[in-house]
Amino acid sequence: MIYGSCITASKSLIFRALVLQKSLNSQVKFSSKWSPKKVRMESNLNGCIEGSKKESRGALIVIEGLDRSGKTSQCSRLVPFLEGQGVSAELWRFPDRTTNVGQTISAYLTNTSQLDDHTIHLLFSANRWEKRSLMETKLKTGTTLIVDRYSYSGVAFSSAKGLDIEWCKAPEIGLLAPDVVIYLGISPEKAAERGGYGGERYEKLEFQKKVADCYKVLRDDSWKVVDACQSIEDVEKQLQEIVTDCVAECRKGKPLSTLWSRQTHLEKDVI
Repeated sequence: MIYGSCITASKSLIFRALVLQKSLNSQVKFSSKWSPKKVRMESNLNGCIEGSKKESRGALIVIEGLDRSGKTSQCSRLVPFLEGQGVSAELWRFPDRTTNVGQTISAYLTNTSQLDDHTIHLLFSANRWEKRSLMETKLKTGTTLIVDRYSYSGVAFSSAKGLDIEWCKAPEIGLLAPDVVIYLGISPEKAAERGGYGGERYEKLEFQKKVADCYKVLRDDSWKVVDACQSIEDVEKQLQEIVTDCVAECRKGKPLSTLWSRQTHLEKDVI
């Protein structure tokens, strides 16, 4: 059983997550109800990484969407497409279930363990931080990363459970910002009709409706929205066009940047 094999190794990680939770609670005003009208998550309001300007690099491309929207299938198709264009590319997925933290998350998602909502959110964030340094190295050495879910999923799912959206954002500050976020749009009802639905903790129709509402709050004009109800081939073609343009821009020297300024949502935090 996954849980039995990883719980000992992860006890200290969970303890540190609880300590981090207490620290975050002292920095971010916690509210039992959040208002979508008061919060926007701007992926393009972030800080530049020093030394990365005008240097050719790989692109950080994030695919987001509801469960069963087709993210994994499309991500898997993008990598060989890019490689066929002579672009070094890798497929990443979050959560990364191969790490110690990831194994604890996997046990939770498959309903073999129970964790407090705040704790699991911090563990999801920690899972992304585990890969942050490697992500930056890959991008700077020219590898384009196709990422199946990222910080936006973490915030959308946790806030759908009733956690304060600003609290959910706080541990994500400083992670690398995507060069483009592609959202695969599909109604929760249509997604629920697809094969394999309901196999994990969050694949419940009513909950997915709440997640969809949260994604609407997170989405801004920089996101590229693709209708996931089209044929696989039509979706694939649109994604290829978006990704090709993004890769070309990064090769021209677009600087790396980080998620969400610590100061305000209206100022860039240049490092």
